[in-house]
Amino acid sequence: MKKKFEKVYQFKITLKGIKPLIWRRIHVPENYSFWDLHVAIQDSMGWTDTHLHHFEIMNPSTGRREEIGIPAEDYIDSAIFAGWKRKIAKYFSSGNAKADYIYDYGDDWHHTVKLENISSREKGIEYPICFDGARACPPEDCGGTGGYENFLEAIMEPNHEQHEKMLDWAGWDFEPEYFDAGDVVFDNPIKRLEYVLSE
Repeated sequence: MKKKFEKVYQFKITLKGIKPLIWRRIHVPENYSFWDLHVAIQDSMGWTDTHLHHFEIMNPSTGRREEIGIPAEDYIDSAIFAGWKRKIAKYFSSGNAKADYIYDYGDDWHHTVKLENISSREKGIEYPICFDGARACPPEDCGGTGGYENFLEAIMEPNHEQHEKMLDWAGWDFEPEYFDAGDVVFDNPIKRLEYVLSE
């Protein structure tokens, strides 16, 4: 069980390379690890957490950028520190407010994670919460930003040769402009980590 906490961190997560912007705003407990934050980002954005990831952020104690996520040296050049062993409170502050979050080394989705505020937790609220955002998350495995642009072109144009094929692939109900923070459901990061480590 997570320890008690008094503060919450407000983050804005913005997907790079796509306009209009796709973004989410969340509150998470101050005692979160980077793994916990990863799960909250996945759930709020709408990703399915079926690919590798890592954060890139400066370590305030060394002044050096670090990669924090799932150790997988075969995929990138430098070592990745395990996210469940690193606390966000030791890295994020008003003077060190930004990190890059990279998900799926094939499609290569890059996000900006910005700490906007640290505030006292509110009674009666179960954290984490997603309370704002815009636009739907791209479908998994659509081919990155370029593939997503092609996908949108196909589904928005009824005469496009790939129109029905792409709609069928996406389940016929993809609405690129739709997002409702009330639809976001957060998974238990501890159970998800247990599942990942058991594979």
